[in-house]
Amino acid sequence: MSRLSGQVAIITGGNSGIGFATAQIYVENGARVVIVGRREDAVAEAVARLGSSAVGLIGNVADLATHDRVTALVAERFGRADIYVANAGGIRIQSSVDVTPADFDMQFLANTRGTFFGVQKMLPLMNDGGSIILMSSIATHKVLDGHAVYAGSKAAIEAFARNWALELKERCIRVNVLSPGPTDTPILGKLGLPAEIAPQIEEQSAGMIPFGRMGQADDLARAALFLASSDSSFVTGVNLAVDGGLTLA
Repeated sequence: MSRLSGQVAIITGGNSGIGFATAQIYVENGARVVIVGRREDAVAEAVARLGSSAVGLIGNVADLATHDRVTALVAERFGRADIYVANAGGIRIQSSVDVTPADFDMQFLANTRGTFFGVQKMLPLMNDGGSIILMSSIATHKVLDGHAVYAGSKAAIEAFARNWALELKERCIRVNVLSPGPTDTPILGKLGLPAEIAPQIEEQSAGMIPFGRMGQADDLARAALFLASSDSSFVTGVNLAVDGGLTLA
């Protein structure tokens, strides 16, 4: 049975990694998806792979004009939305003493401001009973080297979720958080780390996780399907860690 049959989902950062895996599983379950990404070639390739149920939009979530264009597209094409996944973001792993204002702003603009105003702009189009899913990180609860700014930007997202879950209760719009642990996605190559140490970082990360492996994008996508579907109809304001038990270790 298609768990999202006829529903409309917007996924920021939907052209790769967790975002693309989520778009794929949503399409497989009957949804029509709008994916938002910064690179035209990557978005076009993702839409081609997803098929006729997908449409792409080029934009940076840190730019408020992007959210205006997303809502205009959704309003014109579908007239409403059922699911909003705020997945796009940025990270730079570095010691706090090395953080520049530009490093700080990049993470807070993409992760925090991009999430807040994306949701704000979409709310008038959201159907009652819809689902909002915010992508956070286990870094907000488990201290990881070089993650201070990133963790702060994601902690704000978790506060948004708790507040929105109650603000939107009259409309029965569920607002939940997904917090990935170390996940094998293309973002690993964008952390600002030397390429030669990437395999070492991946091996160390896997060794920290009780399940003995890094997460895969599909692990998060399946959790995002649960939070988007009626299977979670009585779930709101939760932070679901998909981390192989890392936060317990």
